[in-house]
Amino acid sequence: MAKLIFSKDSGLSVLEKEVSKSGTTIGRSKTSDLSIIEPSVSGNHCTIRSVDGVWRLIDNDSSNGTFLNDVQITEVELKEGDVVRFGNVSATFSLATTAAASDSPESVKEDDSAKEDDVEDFKPDKEAEKLSVKKDKPEEDLSGDDIALVADLNSKYNAIREQVSKIIIGQSAVVEEVLIAIFSRGHALLLGVPGLAKTLLISTLSKVLDLDFKRVQFTPDLMPSDITGTEVLEEDKLTGKREFRFVRGPLFTNMLLADEINRTPPKTQAALLEAMQEHRITAGSTTYTLSEPFFVLATQNPIEQEGTYPLPEAQLDRFLFNIVLDYPTAEEESLIIRSVTGSRQPELTKVLDGDTVVKLQELILRVPVAPHVIDYARDLARATRPQQPEAPDFVKEMVSWGAGPRAGISLIHAAKARAVLNGRHHATTFDVSAVALPVLRHRVVTTFAAEAAGVKSDDVIKMLLKSLKPHEDLNI
Repeated sequence: MAKLIFSKDSGLSVLEKEVSKSGTTIGRSKTSDLSIIEPSVSGNHCTIRSVDGVWRLIDNDSSNGTFLNDVQITEVELKEGDVVRFGNVSATFSLATTAAASDSPESVKEDDSAKEDDVEDFKPDKEAEKLSVKKDKPEEDLSGDDIALVADLNSKYNAIREQVSKIIIGQSAVVEEVLIAIFSRGHALLLGVPGLAKTLLISTLSKVLDLDFKRVQFTPDLMPSDITGTEVLEEDKLTGKREFRFVRGPLFTNMLLADEINRTPPKTQAALLEAMQEHRITAGSTTYTLSEPFFVLATQNPIEQEGTYPLPEAQLDRFLFNIVLDYPTAEEESLIIRSVTGSRQPELTKVLDGDTVVKLQELILRVPVAPHVIDYARDLARATRPQQPEAPDFVKEMVSWGAGPRAGISLIHAAKARAVLNGRHHATTFDVSAVALPVLRHRVVTTFAAEAAGVKSDDVIKMLLKSLKPHEDLNI
């Protein structure tokens, strides 16, 4: 008998599931043999079956990939003790027999209830994501105080998600990506059609994080001084003396929402560059330092391009993430309509403050990363460049311009933040691959032929993740 075993502290209602030799499908769909209600799991995610006496794990072209011992696979042989991961859910594959236990009436009753036609749905615990793969553990580790901070941030992370879910229904992956960008000290570009609550999401996060929040609606007539600030001439009525006084613009805040950033001319867009990169602005001959933390969260409408000014690649590269918001499911849309049209307005509880956010940003910088994880991020970024000899053939055919070194830095920053938010003390190759899409999609420019064939940068990145295997240079 073969089965998948989930840890006791994983929060699952079912800790063991037997897999069938003829094939057990795993996915979010109700028709799957093993149905897991979790956004990171695809409808028909993967299959486990016995082929000629050998157990095989097969990925069914899932959106987030299937992993064996933290290495993404398409099809691979399963062995005793292998760690299987689908989405954010992991389990250990076991071939152990339970002959002794099967003699008891309780075990017989449990076996009878575990029919393939009647598989119980279960939800994974959305708290800490724990990896048991030794090859990703670095030689150094966090101090005792930092480990306590990781546990505290993990609990605060779950509290933040709970508060945000009172206002934002669904979009759990988007919320996670925005929080990763914030704790990575990076900026995020949110791309989605009108009505997907992009603005509402950002303003809700500012309330939960207790951060100063300002919104700028970018328009074609917006000038650089409208966002940075300007000097005004004032006269002292008593002395008659005149002097200039700098009036600070909306950039002087913790969280800036640049709404429809592609609607303003390049001159105003460029005014954001120094603030985004250096966290300061220069007006005249004076340089003003922005208060910390400071984030720019910009939105774009992808379907309305008339009268817009697309961001140049140099400015796109300043954004850590390019986050894509999709339409909600039918169930989520019903909940949205019901909540918005009702009279009850949920109250939000503040979970963090600005000083704590800065402290946690510094913690993430101290998170150790194994050398082979850094090499994996480096190779992933280099593989997007068609000029590099290590680039796959499909990249040389479909990509006109690849990601620069800032992409590799962003992959590691985001991977470390993702690990800490999920309660782990070091980043892994799984974390790198999990953040690859939002980090790389705006840094990979496809060719005209690829665009004509309907191939997008997301498609190229997914192909890269399947073709590029993580380094396994540690003694396991």
